[in-house]
Amino acid sequence: MKLVEKKAEITAEVLLSSGHALVLFDKRVSVAELPLGGGGKAAGRDRVDILAALTQALKRKGKAEGELAKTPLALDLGASRTVFLALDGQAPTFERHSAIRKALALLLEESPGQVVIALYGDDPWRERIGADAVYVAALNGEPLPSRKSGPAHSPLKQVTLHGAGGKAALSRALAVAEGNRLTRSLAVLPPNELSPGLYRKRIKSLARTYGWKLHEYDFAALKKMGAGAFCAVAQGSPARDAAIVRVDYDGRGKGKAVALVGKGICFDTGGHNLKPARYMHGMHEDMTGSAVVLGILAAASRLKLPVRLTGWLALAENHISPQAYRQNEVVTALNGSTIEIVHTDAEGRMVLADTLHLAAREKPQMICDFATLTGSMHYALGSRMSGVFATSSELAHRASRAGIASGERIVMFPQPTDYDEALESTVADIKQCTLEGEADHILATRFLARFVGDVPWLHMDLSSHNCKGGLGAVATDITGFGVAWGVAWLTQEA
Repeated sequence: MKLVEKKAEITAEVLLSSGHALVLFDKRVSVAELPLGGGGKAAGRDRVDILAALTQALKRKGKAEGELAKTPLALDLGASRTVFLALDGQAPTFERHSAIRKALALLLEESPGQVVIALYGDDPWRERIGADAVYVAALNGEPLPSRKSGPAHSPLKQVTLHGAGGKAALSRALAVAEGNRLTRSLAVLPPNELSPGLYRKRIKSLARTYGWKLHEYDFAALKKMGAGAFCAVAQGSPARDAAIVRVDYDGRGKGKAVALVGKGICFDTGGHNLKPARYMHGMHEDMTGSAVVLGILAAASRLKLPVRLTGWLALAENHISPQAYRQNEVVTALNGSTIEIVHTDAEGRMVLADTLHLAAREKPQMICDFATLTGSMHYALGSRMSGVFATSSELAHRASRAGIASGERIVMFPQPTDYDEALESTVADIKQCTLEGEADHILATRFLARFVGDVPWLHMDLSSHNCKGGLGAVATDITGFGVAWGVAWLTQEA
């Protein structure tokens, strides 16, 4: 999507001939104060008084002017479909993004090639809202990959922003949107198009695009290394295409060394503890954590963030087969810990265990992992927020601030050590999980903590990776949650 920036406010004539326009104004500004009074004339059309048309429409619909801060209003003016929305620049980021997404949807439903966005407010308001609007437009202007036949929505090719301010904020918005779109475009792919082997090819292509260094630990290498937790899950697939893939962004050799770890289960049957159809449907999205890592790396690369990032992607499938791992087996992880298998559908923590250990043994200054890990977190929060665990209160506060800034809402959870009692095993160093299901989001975190050592660590359980009807800035069910949060968090750390 091309962004055209114009610092001057839009004129009535330009607005009337724009085709599709979104007018965003500070809620402290009354409709009568908008510099659109007296009307304007589009080429070959009669003069239209925009403010009079807006005022009449509000009266006709029985709406007070203040309701434009809650519900956008669409009008056909001249040759343009124009949507009006009032915004509070101090409202939480999530609320601003949600409001703009709903307003912009009234235009995007017509698949326009171009959209004009007009801003009316003071300089700080225009910088903040302009970045919000560009972010939402860039996120939703291009449809996700689909194999559905029939006419598809055309991509939004250009946004012209009138009243633009804050070039750095706009560049950041475009970079984060690019990362989010990458994450969602991977997560939406059907499993026959994103097996571990095909995923690895896509990652190689992305590495060339963004200039990342890449190294793969394939199944044979991991087996030889002693990554028994990862290989226990991967051995169920006859393809033997599972791998832990490492990608590096050097951050121009500056800043903190941060490891990002992502769960990449390309399809999850549950293994021998087979999922019922209701819960197996959608399990091609179980690789979303790895896609979030790639999205963050893409955005960081575009922004040239001064932080050294290493992405660790645990790519595998959890199959049912004669070779698949079983309950009551005892396997040895890469760090030497023995694990009693309790439930084969708790495969995510198995592949993450060895991947986290690989990341931790290089002694980064921080580790953050992303995973669609537990049903417990979804029961706790639903699909509108994700849960995060941290190894210190200071790290938890920084994670929370990133959630507020990015508009991707998180809830911090505790991980008390006394929960470890539930994972005590009589035949191994630790149980994989329990069969009771109680507090499994906490138990999974306590299990993973064994493999990160003393490195400061954040764990995000992506309960909001899919939200029906969209979430925040994103209009699709698949949300790409974690990318904007991750960039905001890394920006703080940098």
